[in-house]
Amino acid sequence: MTADPGPALERYRDYLRLLARVQIGSALGGQLEASDLVQQKLLEAYKQWSQFRGRSEAELTAWLRQILAHNLADAVRTLGRAKRDVARQRSLEAALQESSSKLEAWLAAEQSSPSQRAERHEQVVRLADALASLPDAQREALILQHWHGQSLAQIGAHMNRSTTAVAGLLKRGLKQLRVLLQERE
Repeated sequence: MTADPGPALERYRDYLRLLARVQIGSALGGQLEASDLVQQKLLEAYKQWSQFRGRSEAELTAWLRQILAHNLADAVRTLGRAKRDVARQRSLEAALQESSSKLEAWLAAEQSSPSQRAERHEQVVRLADALASLPDAQREALILQHWHGQSLAQIGAHMNRSTTAVAGLLKRGLKQLRVLLQERE
């Protein structure tokens, strides 16, 4: 990896913000801001760069997810919702890994060669960037449906919108996502 980690880490800001937003939305009831957690995590990763021993993009993203999980666990403790609980911290790490896997699965079927895995990883980062540029309501509806598996009615209740409005958000969001991803390729 590079001597100056700044650009390498910055590349993952939207990816990590998406993962944090998914976890905050489901586990913490929106009491935390994903951008704040990601900023804190990137600063921590920058300071700990000399401790990173990986050589691949996959190892870097796993390391960043682990730091994010620790920051989420700290935030939960700070809010007073849970004391130091190793099981909770491990469950956050597992949840982040699951969210990352869902993001990858959304893009492509199983690919096995190293070059295909690297390409898929790059696509995951582009997808996170594209999701970050969507309007908030579209992004939230897509996350609730694709990551949390919620129905149109559940999303509508959560967002205080009709199922027809939610369906429109999903349709427009997916259409815009396709356009953004094509532009970034």
